[in-house]
Amino acid sequence: MGIHTNLPIYKVAYDFLDVVTDLARNMPRDFKQSIGGKLRDEAVEISVLIFRANVALDKGSHLTELVERQQVAELLLRLSRDKRLISTGQYAKAIELTNSIGKQANGWRRSATSPASSGSRS
Repeated sequence: MGIHTNLPIYKVAYDFLDVVTDLARNMPRDFKQSIGGKLRDEAVEISVLIFRANVALDKGSHLTELVERQQVAELLLRLSRDKRLISTGQYAKAIELTNSIGKQANGWRRSATSPASSGSRS
């Protein structure tokens, strides 16, 4: 088990949190707390789940929840773009990060649940 802050997925998740924080700050007041706040909360929870998966013996449940949170974040981002709360460029940048998080989490989940990983790699 490595230090979670050194994991590539954690670095992308931190970048996502940074982007989302800026997006939420610049949303109109009516949506800042509702959509912006929920988006920030999902980004924070994604980072927490990366830490939890890194230290857990059974990583699968944490990684499954991480992917669910990533999908919720993507839904909120799409709604934000459709309501013109964020620009298409901002949306594209954030979705690029969530896609990376999702791919890495799914790969990690596959390797953590494969029979070969029950030895020393988990």
